[in-house]
Amino acid sequence: TIVLFVLIGSAGAYFDASTPSQNTGALLAAQRLSFFNMCLYVPNSWAGAASDFYVYYPEKTSKRKIFLLTLIGLWTSFSFAYLIAIGLGTGVANSPAWAAANDISSGALIVAGYEPLKGFGRFCSVVVSLGVIANSIPSTYSAALGVQVLGRYTKAVPRYVWSTVLVLLELILAVAGREHLFVIFQNFCALMGYWAMIMVCIVLMEHVMFRGRQGYDWSKWEDKSYQPLGLAALSAFLVGWIGAILGMAQAWFTGPLATLASGGDVGLWVACGFTIVSFPPLRMLELKFFKR
Repeated sequence: TIVLFVLIGSAGAYFDASTPSQNTGALLAAQRLSFFNMCLYVPNSWAGAASDFYVYYPEKTSKRKIFLLTLIGLWTSFSFAYLIAIGLGTGVANSPAWAAANDISSGALIVAGYEPLKGFGRFCSVVVSLGVIANSIPSTYSAALGVQVLGRYTKAVPRYVWSTVLVLLELILAVAGREHLFVIFQNFCALMGYWAMIMVCIVLMEHVMFRGRQGYDWSKWEDKSYQPLGLAALSAFLVGWIGAILGMAQAWFTGPLATLASGGDVGLWVACGFTIVSFPPLRMLELKFFKR
């Protein structure tokens, strides 16, 4: 956090909040929606991992506290980073050196922002890069848990083994894609965001409409006869992805609904709509025929 405040002080002179947008009307609205969605994808992905860490909290921790800790923690941290990124992005148009650095990578742009500080700036750049690496630790931990819950065979493998395997896989992917890292993340984040929001809709409706009032028997989390078959969830998930494909606006594909929305990425919201409409009736049918 400290080095990010240093970055604001070092690069803030180049931030531009006064130049008006070059586009207007529907095109401007579509671009703003796409940017908002991009900002939403990463924090929303924590919906699939937050419980891996809250399980260590005392059982009597209030639901309101958990909700506020999650909301405020994600909102403040991501908003802070996003605002700095927006500032750096606006500076690209005003500084040829920043524009050249941005053509190399977003990391090079950060280094350029620290350039007025000379050696101390390069030290701060290293700290920022180490922070990015450290941010992969929680996701690697959650990924190892995710692999273990796939079945009893994967559960038999110790968690540290899966963590080690995943780190090696991350290293291989990082080395292989180092020349196109930004493009890879830009495309992957959108897919991750679609998946996360579809999952949130399904889990939320399952809790509010079908299981929340009955409560949960946590001792039966491995009992197949107690858990739903998942047919309704899988079907609604696939239906949601149809909506995501119809509404997505990515470099490699633009859906027909996105084209109608002036090129704006509406895949996230169409996916939510398709999921919300399809899951309740499918879940009712599943309960009727399978009683689970």
